[in-house]
Parts: sequence; C-alpha cells; structure tokens
Amino acid sequence: MDETGGLRERVRGLIRATPGAQREFAAAIGLDQTKLSKALAGVRRFSPHELVRIAEHSGVTVNWLLSGSDEAATVTAIPAAAARSTLPDADPDTTETRLRILETAWRLIARRGYHQVRIADIAEACKTSTATIHHHFPTKAAVLNEALRRNVKLAFDRQVAELRSVPDAHQRLLRLVELQLPTDGLLRDEWAVWLQVWHESALNPGIRSLYWDSYDRWYRTIAMTIRSGQDQGRFRRQDPDQLTAQLTALIDGLGIQVLTRRPGSSVDTMREHLHQFIEHTILQTTVD
Repeated sequence: MDETGGLRERVRGLIRATPGAQREFAAAIGLDQTKLSKALAGVRRFSPHELVRIAEHSGVTVNWLLSGSDEAATVTAIPAAAARSTLPDADPDTTETRLRILETAWRLIARRGYHQVRIADIAEACKTSTATIHHHFPTKAAVLNEALRRNVKLAFDRQVAELRSVPDAHQRLLRLVELQLPTDGLLRDEWAVWLQVWHESALNPGIRSLYWDSYDRWYRTIAMTIRSGQDQGRFRRQDPDQLTAQLTALIDGLGIQVLTRRPGSSVDTMREHLHQFIEHTILQTTVD
C-alpha cells in the first residue's frame, strides 16, 4: 500500500479542490498548518487520526488516501455497497451542512434516545431551521439511516488507518478489540446508537437489511483477521467463522453490560475478558 508520494499527492489534490488556502484546510481538519506542511513534504507521517479527519472532511475513505482506490485490498473488510454513504457529490458548503446535521443527530440520539429526538431538536442544536434539515433528509428515519452509513465509513477509516502498519494478526486483533471498547466519548456514543439500532431493526424490517450490511463488515473484518493469524501460525487451526461468531457475540454482550452499567462491569473488565478469550481460545500456544 502506497503511504508515501501517492498519499501526499492525493492530499495535495484534495487541498487544491477545496476552496481556501492550505491554512483553511489544516484548520478544518484540526491540524497545525506547520505539521500539515511537514507531512506533505515527507518530513513527518500523517497520524491515523489525521488520516481519518482528512477523509471525513474531504468525503473520501482512508483506503483511497493510502492506495488510490476505495476497493483496494486492505487489513479490514470493505463495506458492502448498501452500507456506504448515499450522500451525493455536492459543493463543499452543502457537504459540510449535511455532515454537521449527521454529527449532531448522532450525538443527540446517543445521549437522549432515538424516540426522544425530534427534527426540531436537531435543527436547534445545528442552529438552523427544520426546513433545512428536511431539505437534506426528508424524515428522521432518513437521518438515522444515513448516520448509520456514516458510522460504518468512520469505523472502516479508523481501522484502515490504525491497522495498516500492524502486520502481526494477533496484535491486529487486540487493536480491533481496543477500537471496539465503549470508552467515554465517541466510541461510547457509537455503542449507544448501535444499541438503539438493534432495537429498531428487531421491530422494523425496513432498517434490518441496512443493519446487517453494516454489522457484516465488522464480522468479516474479525474473520479475515483470524484467518490471517492462522496463516501466520499465530492462531489455532479452528473454524474461523465459529471463532468469529463467538468473539463478536462476546463483544456485543460485554458492551451491553458496560452501557447498561451492570454492577461489576467496566471497560477494563470487558478488555480483560476479551483478551482472555483470545489467549485461551484463539491464540496458538502449542504446536498442534
């Protein structure tokens, strides 16, 4: 995967395509202009967080930034077409407005609950009108669906950015677990929304296919990491789909316990349980 000249040239192209100077681009992604200049000159590397912010701001994927293709084989599963964003190409101001609506809706749903959030609440938090929200998203369900697709993209971007330089499958699996823990902030909000998506998909068949397409990407990522570890001789030769089903079910169950504040549950105990499962069930400790 090209992480040098090609990456820098693609970022330069995004900067040229964005109104304003490099200084405005740096400010938009929350990066000091000097650090951006050094990264473009090859003096420093873009951090995983910086790659995710560039991709989010520019409407591309981290996979495209690194390889020049959204479909390039990488260390994590690529989202199915139905789980990808359906936001049309638009001018930067329109794109920024739509992203702000989605970010705001996601945060409100995470903290108040899907059925407690109205379009008027989203408009008030965005400091805009309900007509503006409806212009971009005709219904609250449309906001939730597109926010879910956006979250799939963000998870994909984070995983590609974080795992691209981790060749060992065991370490990659541990890192995947870390990226899935409901720590305070963004990841906890994502878990809170997913909990509500599970509920809605159980009752509403209309959202079910999108949910499964979204969850399938996570499942395939775990499975391909386990297969990679088996090929490397790091993991035991067992059915990778069975191991994936067990590990993902354990992650889901423990995550729910943390979110619902079950006595004795915490992010630390969740991590410990998952590491123990990987060590005792997946990791190759002896020669078969």
